[in-house]
Amino acid sequence: MIRKVLITGASRGIGRAIAFAFAQEGAHVALVATNQALLDSVAEELAPMGRTVIAKSVDICDGAAVKTAVDEIKKELGGLDIVINNAGITRDQLLLRLKEDDFQKVLDVNLTGAYRVTKAACRYLLKSPHGRIINLSSIVGITGNAGQSNYAASKAGLIGFSKSLAQELSSRGVTVNVIAPGFISTDMTGALSED
Repeated sequence: MIRKVLITGASRGIGRAIAFAFAQEGAHVALVATNQALLDSVAEELAPMGRTVIAKSVDICDGAAVKTAVDEIKKELGGLDIVINNAGITRDQLLLRLKEDDFQKVLDVNLTGAYRVTKAACRYLLKSPHGRIINLSSIVGITGNAGQSNYAASKAGLIGFSKSLAQELSSRGVTVNVIAPGFISTDMTGALSED
């Protein structure tokens, strides 16, 4: 059975690599991020693999847009089996200098965005014999990191969200896992100083 996978933050970095891994394994993939040009570029690279590739620019901070996009993706792919919540941003600053808007924006994308996507996709995952949710957290969500109280809070929240969701959905055959990678060289981490 060909798996149908939705990946947020799929235009670059870890999300892009996940998209390639699933496509190489024969899955149909839906790429979701905000930059349509980057998504189209990834979709173009995946096209020769012979599977369906959908590229949708979606602001995961917009609940109505997320629901519409997930419904369209399910229809275009003919179902939905796997959701990977990978989208994430940073707005690093020491707490004393951290603006409330920057704190809230990181939580809205990294944590609430995962909630919105998962909620919109859940009814489809429950109908799949292979329903899977994979949330990308970070080691920073476990250890914390100076200057990243907003990012650490969002990633720690994803861990708690995943544990609770696993308890809600496991009896219905949907698994929920969280991955907490350490430092990985991507565009996002490329902006960090050596310290």
